[in-house]
Amino acid sequence: QVQLVESGGGLVQPGESLRLSCAASGTIFRIVAMGWYRQAPGKQRELVATITAGHSTNYADSVKGRFTVSRNNAMNAVDLQMNTLKPEDTAVYYCNARLYTDPRFWGDYWGEGTLVTVSS
Repeated sequence: QVQLVESGGGLVQPGESLRLSCAASGTIFRIVAMGWYRQAPGKQRELVATITAGHSTNYADSVKGRFTVSRNNAMNAVDLQMNTLKPEDTAVYYCNARLYTDPRFWGDYWGEGTLVTVSS
């Protein structure tokens, strides 16, 4: 089994910063990529940022220049530094890991989510 545990959500004012962290544990053979998705009320879950084991990154257009995703390969962890937060960033943020649990089988695993609220 694989577990993803997120931390760092909370309530901030517009323009402020927040850092999310996620650590994967369990039966992990190799991690292909980790990242963050979010789901705002009444909307579908969307990609925020991902990073591969080789540190290639991908960002949603709406967060480019404001958010930075980083990985700690040794710790099977991924962080999301969020700067200049806007009210429209309000959502539940989910950590994702695409990984192999053995040399043959891979899957997508999700954390339970952490709420980020941006409001004055």
